[in-house]
Amino acid sequence: MRHAIYFTPDRDHPLTRVAAAWLGRDAFTGATMTPPSLASLSPAEIAFHTAAARRYGFHATIKAPFRLAGGETTASLVDALEAFARETAPVVVPRLVIGQIDGFFALLPSGGFAELKDFAASVVTTFDRFRAPITEAEIERRNPETLSAEQFRNLCRWGYPYVFDAFRFHMTLSGRVSGGDVPRVRAALEEVFEPVLSEPVVIDGLAVFVEPEAGGPFTILSRHALQPQRERKIA
Repeated sequence: MRHAIYFTPDRDHPLTRVAAAWLGRDAFTGATMTPPSLASLSPAEIAFHTAAARRYGFHATIKAPFRLAGGETTASLVDALEAFARETAPVVVPRLVIGQIDGFFALLPSGGFAELKDFAASVVTTFDRFRAPITEAEIERRNPETLSAEQFRNLCRWGYPYVFDAFRFHMTLSGRVSGGDVPRVRAALEEVFEPVLSEPVVIDGLAVFVEPEAGGPFTILSRHALQPQRERKIA
C-alpha cells in the first residue's frame, strides 16, 4: 500500500466534477463514468488519452506516493495532516490554464508560483518522516538517466525528483500527446474545462490518497480543509 498527499478541490467543486467526467473516474468514490462525447474527440479517444491519469484521479502532487515508514500508520498520517491543515493558510492561484508539461496535458497555474513552491516545500519536509526510504527498484522505475543532477538528488533524498526548486504545480489531464493529436486533444480540453477556469482556484485543502495495491487506482481516504490565518491581536 502507498499513500500520497495531493491537492484536489472539494468533491462538489465544479472543477472536480468536470475533471472526474473527463478522466472517467471519481477519486472520491472510485466510481467510473463514461467520458463526454465531443466534436473533436470521441469517448473512446478520450478514454485512451486519459488512461494513465485516470488511475491517479484528479489531483496536484504535493507529497508524491510513498510507502509508510516503520512505526507509522494510516491513522497517524491522517491525524498529522489534520493538525497541519489547522495551522496552514490556503494559497490562491489566480487562474489555471490548459497547457502541456513533458508532453502531458495539465492544468497549470498562471501565477502565485512562489507561494505554491513554499507551500509544497513545507508539506514535503513536514511529512517526510512518514515516508519509508526509497528502494533501488523504485529509483530505477523513475528512469534516473533522464533526470538532472538536482532531480536525481531529490529522488534519492526525498523520494520524488520534482520538489523545492524543481517543483512544478500541475493537475494532469492526459498521458503524453504528440503529433496531430495535440490540437484535437487541446480543443477537447478547452471545450470541457474553459467554462470552469474563469475564477481563481484556492488551494484550500489537502487529501490523503491511497493506492491499496501496486498498479491499482488511487482513491481519496480523507480531505482536510486548510484554515485561514487568524488576525493577530495588537496589544
